[in-house]
Amino acid sequence: MQKQIEKKLLKKKSDNISDWYTDVILKAQLADYAPVKGCMVIRPYGYALWEAIQDFMNPLIKEKGVKNAYFPLFIPESFLNKEKEHVEGFSPHMAVVTYAGGEKLKENLVVRPTSETIMYEMYKKWTQSYRDFPILINQWCNIVRWEKRTYLFLRTSEFLWQEGHCAHITHEESQEVVLWALDMYKKTYQKLLSIYGIAGVKSEAEKFAGGDKTYTYEVLIPGGKALQGCTSHDLGQNFSKAFEWTILDNKGEETYPWQNSWGFSTRSIGALIMIHGDDQGVILPPQAADIQVIIVPIPGKEKAAAYSKKIYEKIKNEFRVEVDDRDGETAGFKFNKWEVKGVPVRIEIGDKEADSNTVTLARRDTGEKISVQMEQLNKILLDMLAQIQNDLLKRHQIFTEENTHKVNSYEEFKKIMVATRGFIYAHWCEDPKCEAVIKEETKASVRCLPLEAKEESGKCIYCGKPAKFRWLFAQSY
Repeated sequence: MQKQIEKKLLKKKSDNISDWYTDVILKAQLADYAPVKGCMVIRPYGYALWEAIQDFMNPLIKEKGVKNAYFPLFIPESFLNKEKEHVEGFSPHMAVVTYAGGEKLKENLVVRPTSETIMYEMYKKWTQSYRDFPILINQWCNIVRWEKRTYLFLRTSEFLWQEGHCAHITHEESQEVVLWALDMYKKTYQKLLSIYGIAGVKSEAEKFAGGDKTYTYEVLIPGGKALQGCTSHDLGQNFSKAFEWTILDNKGEETYPWQNSWGFSTRSIGALIMIHGDDQGVILPPQAADIQVIIVPIPGKEKAAAYSKKIYEKIKNEFRVEVDDRDGETAGFKFNKWEVKGVPVRIEIGDKEADSNTVTLARRDTGEKISVQMEQLNKILLDMLAQIQNDLLKRHQIFTEENTHKVNSYEEFKKIMVATRGFIYAHWCEDPKCEAVIKEETKASVRCLPLEAKEESGKCIYCGKPAKFRWLFAQSY
């Protein structure tokens, strides 16, 4: 009874998305708060989403020739100090170890906020000439960035990600990998997570600390704010110069390698929950869902119980499926439970279905129910799951487009940011001073210059100076 009372108290997304978001993560058993402030425990049901992301991305990473490896969690503080912009960008969020083994350390160790420095120190050790290139390495690991304001999945002091770090003899080779990684992330968001977004390049003020150029996939979430979904960085030769890392090129001359790094984190799971969920709970895209189909026999019906096992055997080799035959829960409670967890399709089975050799299918995203003959079940399920996957992406694309605005005046810009928010395309002169004032006055930052942006002469919405492009603005979540 207590469990059913708790289910009825699930907060509504339509009332307060922030309260709903935390509530639904806890009730869907995706994650929980850890004893350490700012950290979370990712529960098995939530971690399965991260495994789905790994399973989708790893083949693409390896197909590119990138190998998985692992580097230490602890980084000598002097490594980060070698690149000025890098240490300035990360120092406010660094966790530092000063004592270990009961003794004060001779040099402080930074708990990994990102791995450029320690990886490039090793790359320097491993290479002498152009014959040792390219270096194509990725690692799946945890990251620590001490946050003052945390939010399950979206912003925590410790999180999981993958970080690719590659080094090349030429800038052209490095840049090709930067754009390949961005495209891989776009595929992951759209084909696996059914999340639409805008790929583009960050402004100078918003780029990665220590890099030459940062590329991003920007996602619009309910409430009209933007989320940086991932990043891919052209690091130029900044780190190789900082580490005095030179090698001999094919002419026997010393040269600095060109580098790139790219990362995708568990923040993506937060985006998935927030974008696709509704008042009833989470909605999982079938490709990412650990359980694609849940079979629920009506409790107390003997025929239904036996028939459910028969259905399970029929579909288990094609779909990720489970049977909920737990005692002590009503059919209604079980239906609600799996709605909260976001399982894409529910199969309802009672004696009526057992007698007629049918099943009742319920779509999580629309609530639609249909009756299906058993012999048609596999094909219809396959089509239904594909339809759900596509519909979720289409729905988010429509939401994004309906909340994207093109403005020509600062007054119009400010009105939108006070009201509905959303993405705004506006001319900007690319002067960091204008960028800073706009952010201070409207809380909207430059999200990116879309990759497909065409030159369009105009005037900066803030200062009126000539501008070549419309940049994408939004308030950050």
